[in-house]
Amino acid sequence: MNSTACRVDTPTPESPTPGTPPPGTPAPGTGPTPDMAWEQARAVARESAAQPLPPVHRELPEALGHALAEPLTARTDLPPFDTAAMDGWAVAGPGPWRLRAGRVLAGAQPGPLAPGTAVSLATGAPLPPGATAVLRREHGEIRPPDGTLHHRAPGPPAPGRDIRPRGQECRSGAPLLPAGTTVTPAVLGLAAAAGHDRLAVHRRPTVELLLLGDELLDHGLPRAGHVRDALGPLLPPWLRHNGAEVTAVHRVPDALGPLRDAVRRSPADLVVTTGSTAAGPADFLHRALAESGARLHVDSVAVRPGHPMLLAELPATGHTRPTLLAGLPGNPLAAVAGTVTLVAPLLRRLGGHRDGATRRATLASALPGHPRDTRLLPVRLTEDGAVPVAYDGPAMLRGLATADALAVIPPGGLAAGAGAELLPVPPAP
Repeated sequence: MNSTACRVDTPTPESPTPGTPPPGTPAPGTGPTPDMAWEQARAVARESAAQPLPPVHRELPEALGHALAEPLTARTDLPPFDTAAMDGWAVAGPGPWRLRAGRVLAGAQPGPLAPGTAVSLATGAPLPPGATAVLRREHGEIRPPDGTLHHRAPGPPAPGRDIRPRGQECRSGAPLLPAGTTVTPAVLGLAAAAGHDRLAVHRRPTVELLLLGDELLDHGLPRAGHVRDALGPLLPPWLRHNGAEVTAVHRVPDALGPLRDAVRRSPADLVVTTGSTAAGPADFLHRALAESGARLHVDSVAVRPGHPMLLAELPATGHTRPTLLAGLPGNPLAAVAGTVTLVAPLLRRLGGHRDGATRRATLASALPGHPRDTRLLPVRLTEDGAVPVAYDGPAMLRGLATADALAVIPPGGLAAGAGAELLPVPPAP
């Protein structure tokens, strides 16, 4: 294995023309460059999706987690009319005020308010025409014998006091959020308030997960050389967290024919495999891809753990778009490293999500690095900064289970007090 990292090219912001190999793809017949630099591998993964998946329209609840396919604009003024910001009285002009009977509640259509009069109203209620301010309940006092309303403090409330004027948040037609924004619960609420019933969003990329390995058990204790499958439970939630629709999870035996057939027949936008990425006697993925006419975009990355990972493009069948395949190592933490390196950037681009801001943390202690490769290290976040967790070997998950993030450690390591990029660990749903 050649462990020398190749030159890192700065990715261009433009997506390549459909059908054009993404940046970093070797010329036909030359084979992929081994041990691609970690930063370049992530860029190649992003650019392997030439463009996001087509837009679809979803009712508001079903749009959650998708990316906006077009800017979100307001279909109404927000608020759509002048409203009370506090419980109290709508007053017209300076006091004292004669009280009008009744009370204005949210959803009412109040009549005009004459100068020198007031009416009780609740927070969120529309302001009567002619009202100049809202007198808070704790600032007003009804005095006998005539029951007039007085302001307890010197001077009347200033015009506009405690009123949310029409259009304070936005005017009809105003842009609210750009395309590519992930639809969160807050975005759903904003869209509803702005008058939307449906949203144009990008379709979620479909993913088929193929678990390779004759030694894997689905239940019970390890026995007779067999081990429990950890990636079947671990990876689907991680994939969904990055915007995927996991359509199937299949076990595939360690044999060329079944693996080749499973890869060729998958209808998913992305096939994710676990294991068989190296060159051992039971590793058939490279051969299955070669016999399927696949083109390798990434074949081994200069990262620890997880360097024998790959990304390939399978030929399109009929009128479908090419299927992409991400091959992850079989060791659990190494597979997670492959997921955050290749799969997460690819899924976010396919789903139309914008690249988020890079998250960083100060290191509470020095973190050793690999002499030549990037290292992905599980860390916890404390008041003093990021600290490494124990049990961070490529076959281990105990450390990851207690980690808040994966710290990106460049070759040679980082000193205490340095800043490190963080890759998120999905939270509990």
